[in-house]
Amino acid sequence: MDKQLLVALQKRTKARLVELRTKIEKNEVREDDIASVQTEIEELAEEAQAIAETLASLDDEGTEEGGEDAGAEGEESNGDGESRSGNEGEERGLNPEQRSKAMNGIKSALSTRNAKSTKNREKEIRSAFANFVVGNISEAEARSLGIEVGNGSVTVPEVIASEVITYAQEENLLRKYGSIHKTTGNVKYPVLVKKAKANVNKKERTTEISETDIEFDEVLLDPAEFDALATVTKKLLKMSGVNVEEIVVEELKKAYVEKEINYMFRGDDASNENLGALQKKAVAYYETEAIDVNAAGYSQKLYQQLVKLKGQPVTSVLKKSMWIINRAALTILEGMTDTTGRPLLHEAKDGVGYTLLGHKVDFTDAANKTETDHTTPVFYFGDFSAFHIQDVIGSLEMQKLIEKFSGTNKVGFQIYNLLDGQLIYSPFEPAVYRYEVALVKPGV
Repeated sequence: MDKQLLVALQKRTKARLVELRTKIEKNEVREDDIASVQTEIEELAEEAQAIAETLASLDDEGTEEGGEDAGAEGEESNGDGESRSGNEGEERGLNPEQRSKAMNGIKSALSTRNAKSTKNREKEIRSAFANFVVGNISEAEARSLGIEVGNGSVTVPEVIASEVITYAQEENLLRKYGSIHKTTGNVKYPVLVKKAKANVNKKERTTEISETDIEFDEVLLDPAEFDALATVTKKLLKMSGVNVEEIVVEELKKAYVEKEINYMFRGDDASNENLGALQKKAVAYYETEAIDVNAAGYSQKLYQQLVKLKGQPVTSVLKKSMWIINRAALTILEGMTDTTGRPLLHEAKDGVGYTLLGHKVDFTDAANKTETDHTTPVFYFGDFSAFHIQDVIGSLEMQKLIEKFSGTNKVGFQIYNLLDGQLIYSPFEPAVYRYEVALVKPGV
């Protein structure tokens, strides 16, 4: 919206507020009318705040000027009202409580000097959080700036928590393509999948409807205590001219997301195993005869296996399916052709990424067989919306660890969260298949 128009609207709104205040000061508002006047004050207050915030996002200096003008205008009529309470006002005017409530509402609405754009408020919160984490400000100062501190830990503000999750979505493909469930507490979140067999009867029914057989798989997402650790040298913390706060936040994001990705893709942490992790829960697809990707003629053999893999999901799942592969698989595919000699990988219709056998392809190192095995090609194919993630809102916390790393002259920063992520599907309709090249079924 045009800035001049916003300024004009701001002046008009505040002029009406001043007008109402003058009427109250002069006892020109009857008790019977106070309800409608109070409603108008609230509406004008919301309008004034919205205009102030919009102006702040355009030009903070202009907003302050608007607030000062209105405030000065109000102050001129302040002293006049206190001397205008006579017998006539007491007979027909407002009682002290009504008068005080209305005057306070108007005063608050006229005060827009502190209006700040959302961007600036977020910047202040981020700066306060980062400075507290590295020890530049005290707990009291952090609380005064809106940071929740207590019991040796600090709650990560929403602006930074959302930034961490956004970074996680960029790096963690299961967050990108999975189903996210946000809850407000550490509660088990149920996911029920079932498939029923319906009855059909062409003739007129003479008996009661028989009970339908239902098979179901109910899984409760149970948030686990989740943490990641990053360390920074004391020397770096004390260096001037270096934005240490930003470095710490960035390192914490990376440490947390790395831990989260491993939990969801492989789930092999010794003390925090995830039986619903993609690698553990996806249905294994095996070759009848191990393929050697270094031998001549491997291309057509692998192509046939990929075609067979694509045919594994039922039709309802197939229509929503895509590929998630590791870089070793991508490297092989880039050099492969189909039976007609055309490249197996095709550019996606929207020009972003590739398609393989008509389905979208995305790749990540998280799909590797293990953290150390980067050379084995791994293919996942299926509907990844069946991977369910539970995020507990407001659970992201950070703790500063000084004594633990004092012997190495470092300071640790531990980030804590409540999270669960599992691949969930009906036993009738497996959602995701996993194919590891050169792997045959054990015992065959």
